[in-house]
Amino acid sequence: MTIHAPRAETAHEKSPDDDADTTNTPYTQPFYRYYVLAVLTVVYVFNFVDRQLLVILQEPIKAELNLSDTQLGLLTGFAFALFYVICGIPIARWADKGNRRTIIALALTIWSVMTAMCGLAANYTHLLLARVGVGVGEAGGSPPAHSMISDIFKPKNRALALSVYSIGIYIGILIGFAAGGFLADAFSWRLAFFVVGIPGVALALLVLLTVREPIRGWSEGDTKAVEPAPPIGDVARLLWSRISFRHIALAASMQAFIIYGIGNWLPSYFLRTYELDIGTIGAWMALTTGFGGGLGSFCGGWMADKFGAKDVRWYLWVPAILTSLLVPVQLAILLSGEVYFALIMTAPFHFLSAAYLGAVLAVSHNLVNGRMRAMTSAVLFFVLNLIGLGLGPVIVGFLSDVFTRNGMVAPLGTAMLICGTVAAIWSVTHYILAANKVREDIARRQV
Repeated sequence: MTIHAPRAETAHEKSPDDDADTTNTPYTQPFYRYYVLAVLTVVYVFNFVDRQLLVILQEPIKAELNLSDTQLGLLTGFAFALFYVICGIPIARWADKGNRRTIIALALTIWSVMTAMCGLAANYTHLLLARVGVGVGEAGGSPPAHSMISDIFKPKNRALALSVYSIGIYIGILIGFAAGGFLADAFSWRLAFFVVGIPGVALALLVLLTVREPIRGWSEGDTKAVEPAPPIGDVARLLWSRISFRHIALAASMQAFIIYGIGNWLPSYFLRTYELDIGTIGAWMALTTGFGGGLGSFCGGWMADKFGAKDVRWYLWVPAILTSLLVPVQLAILLSGEVYFALIMTAPFHFLSAAYLGAVLAVSHNLVNGRMRAMTSAVLFFVLNLIGLGLGPVIVGFLSDVFTRNGMVAPLGTAMLICGTVAAIWSVTHYILAANKVREDIARRQV
């Protein structure tokens, strides 16, 4: 598709709710585009610090509040994911109509305050309700950010830009694991929630003061982007009609099942199997998740853009190839019996599991016009988080409890191995099926 400069008359046809700078947009300056990408990435860092902090703290929380593995799985997975996905759709609809910057700042404030509230929990119910609040807040983070990034970066650079944004996941996990492990070891798990939650409010002010709302479709001269956002039902029907999107959503869901179902239980696995202290585990998980996952996210987007420039199917073949390698890597972690080898192998685990997101988001956004992109991200994240985040930790925890009651040796590791292997094979299958249809579906896009 030919890229045109944004026209003045097109800019003025936008919805008044957008509050976009249409007459003198700062996004013509490369520095400002990358500044906004950096700020949004930092917001995503805070998103995952707050979301994943509970993962490194779950063993001391389990001991103090007398919880089962199933209850831990609900806290780290389903309780968060259910409200995350329920709120994600209407918030994305708001983002496709209104000011995305303001939505992000408000969401950041909510999830930061609710993270700090986790430190006040006196029992399981209190902690569960606080996690629900975190999920509600974080539902307003990614869909509007994805939409903004797609509006300021051209299609040929979009997967890389979205991958840079997605690196925030792994920087956030790095900080959450390192800070959470240290604070829990030196002070208490309650203090950790206060320390990481409160700074998010200051970041929300920075977003409001320095980030401008971009023109819809600015990066592609997409005149349909300035029309009113279509109803939710219309977007859902369009996405359902794209066979490739159905398979993309299922492939990404199984990938997320590995990330959350296996990744969330890795700290507990090492604590129980090798009896390491929480500070040591936090440091190791911070390094391997942060650097391995961050590099994987960047490289996955870079490879998808590089090879996808010649054939769009590479946006799905790249994650398919890398996901297939997760099977032997998971076997190495869970069956080696050697603690430091297993810890080192968590780095390629996070590299390979992280490489999919930029490519998946970019190719999904290429299926729709600018007024549908926040909703497209929300629908994708609805399926991804409901299955991956919502069910992954719970199913692994439930199987671990079942295996424990039946006297099985290494119940948690066995549950992780079964779930991780099945999910990887399932994910690769859907990536391949999506690749078979994606060129046809992109050609059907109305521009």
